[in-house]
Amino acid sequence: MAVLSAVLFGMAAPLSKLLLADLNYFLLAGLLYLGAAAGLLPFTFSRKRAKIERIDNKNILRIGGSILFGGILGPIFLLLGLKIANAASVSLWLNLELVATAVIGWLFFKDYLDLRGWLSVGGAMFAGVLITIHEGQSGLLAALFITAACVCWGLDNHYTALIDAITPTQMTFLKGLVAGSINGIIGIFLVSDFPEFKIIAGALVVGVFCYGLSIVLYITAAHCLGATRSQILFSTGPFFGAFFSVLLLSEQLSWFQAVAALILAISIISLILQQHSHGHGHIECEHIHWHRHDDLHHNHEHVPPVSGGHVHFHKHKKLHHAHAHFPDLHHRHDHK
Repeated sequence: MAVLSAVLFGMAAPLSKLLLADLNYFLLAGLLYLGAAAGLLPFTFSRKRAKIERIDNKNILRIGGSILFGGILGPIFLLLGLKIANAASVSLWLNLELVATAVIGWLFFKDYLDLRGWLSVGGAMFAGVLITIHEGQSGLLAALFITAACVCWGLDNHYTALIDAITPTQMTFLKGLVAGSINGIIGIFLVSDFPEFKIIAGALVVGVFCYGLSIVLYITAAHCLGATRSQILFSTGPFFGAFFSVLLLSEQLSWFQAVAALILAISIISLILQQHSHGHGHIECEHIHWHRHDDLHHNHEHVPPVSGGHVHFHKHKKLHHAHAHFPDLHHRHDHK
């Protein structure tokens, strides 16, 4: 499921480039995200255990930030870059999202980044420079657009990671519905000739499968594999994007792109595997998110007993311990 999720996401860039011939940036972005919302609808409110209980002001701000950066601005910057650069290059550039997420986390969200992490960031940036050189004169502008998109999605990743009032599926559905509607309405006002129905339907189908179904598969895989292993597999998405760009658009891969892809692969895997261990404390809190009972943090009881991953509102008691960890929802703290 994790690999299929990456394959579907990788197909989004070359298919979007094809659709840009008939749709403006805003309309295409809107249709893609409305399609994602449609694809997620059956999975969003079907389970009583995942019903929305409460949303406080902090979560409202986080949800708003996620929609603004991840659903409205990010897709527009992506499509602007996709219009002037090869889809294969754009696919590889999209690996910078993980780099942007790591740097933003270190700057603003108290994430940990050691020497190996910074070397990974540097490697990914060097790979981006190689791709920019390959793209020629238009490469710098395209790189700026894709970098802006990755920064937006990096912010979105952090906002989403901190949302603990609704499930990831509900959040993604809400983002698709709101952001897709806003961009779609803007796009309708900008069209001179309304596109054919088959073009609109095609964009919605791409959104359903390459965004909506891809997200469902990724979340399901993460429940079984854990966040780290599933993220490593999902990070192959941009490489599948380069492959489909060659297959669907007859683009040619250069040695610049091949070397950049190798450097990116090493940098991304190294960055994902980064973790550290030290004594840290957890405050008493109550929230909702997917969890297991074998992770040292979720020792509450269920009647009847529950095994495996699941989602519900739960309480945490005050706790202090030491173990190896990633900068997840429970580990946002200062390092001294």
